Amino acid sequence: MIGVTIKHLRYFEALAHHGHFSRAAEACAISQPALSLQIKELEEILGAALFERGARQTRLTALGQEFVVRVRDILRGVDELEDLARGSCSPLAGRLRIGVIPTVAPYLLPAVIRHLAVRFPAVDLRPREAVTQRLIEELMEGRLDAAIVALPVSQPSLVEQPLFDEEFVLVRPAGDADRPVPDAEGLRTMRLLLLDEGHCFREQALSYCKVPTTPGDLIQGSALSTLVQMVGAGIGVTLIPQMAVPVETRSAPVSVARLPAPRPSRTIGMVWRKSTPLSSQLAEVAETVRQAAAAPACQAAAVEPAAA
Repeated sequence: MIGVTIKHLRYFEALAHHGHFSRAAEACAISQPALSLQIKELEEILGAALFERGARQTRLTALGQEFVVRVRDILRGVDELEDLARGSCSPLAGRLRIGVIPTVAPYLLPAVIRHLAVRFPAVDLRPREAVTQRLIEELMEGRLDAAIVALPVSQPSLVEQPLFDEEFVLVRPAGDADRPVPDAEGLRTMRLLLLDEGHCFREQALSYCKVPTTPGDLIQGSALSTLVQMVGAGIGVTLIPQMAVPVETRSAPVSVARLPAPRPSRTIGMVWRKSTPLSSQLAEVAETVRQAAAAPACQAAAVEPAAA
């Protein structure tokens, strides 16, 4: 094993994660030939192949599958040593990798970036947008320092810090603005547009409506903007988080209304590993995110009241 460097391990882990040389090279900010050379050098040091090279995809060999588990443990330990040094700094400085779910990122990130730049001017923020499951995986692997998600995530090794609660609101065609606002039972009789599977907001909406359905019975979209535009075209109705109202409804002929009580809602929070040396600094970051969410620019526009 003499001769293996941390650089070798980071490039190996990137290729194992992406399964493709060009994407891994882009993630590592190096050229594809340079990455190929580093992987070849690592395999020569080990005396065994770590990857099966295909025309479109690169797969781990049996040895590579065992190797990547150990490598991720090593890299996580190295990152935590770096975090230990950063944790001794006040205020926080250096790289900060924060994941954000797609139903929060477009609406909250601009304010978060502004607030963090003021509170932590030496921080190099690296935001990452992905669904909850992917963010939690990357957090556990040490690829992220923290993530902004809907709580709870119920992962014992993570700290969960609630930030704010927000309601879901009903979006329907503009011509329906004067009609009574349906309750959960009424929504079950309507054509409900939902996000694709994998989005936690989809599951929360289904839970509120108590819709016993299969994916084939629903009209789905990959983003809230798509759903709202479909509502404007008269295809159906949808639910969106209140923070999305100003952005998503400004260019669509739709009306927005609060649902009758008990209204659906979610808790947004920030999570990070209990083992990270940055815990106290991340708690300060979480408070800054909470303040950003409370800023006027993040507050939703007025919506129609629910029917009494």
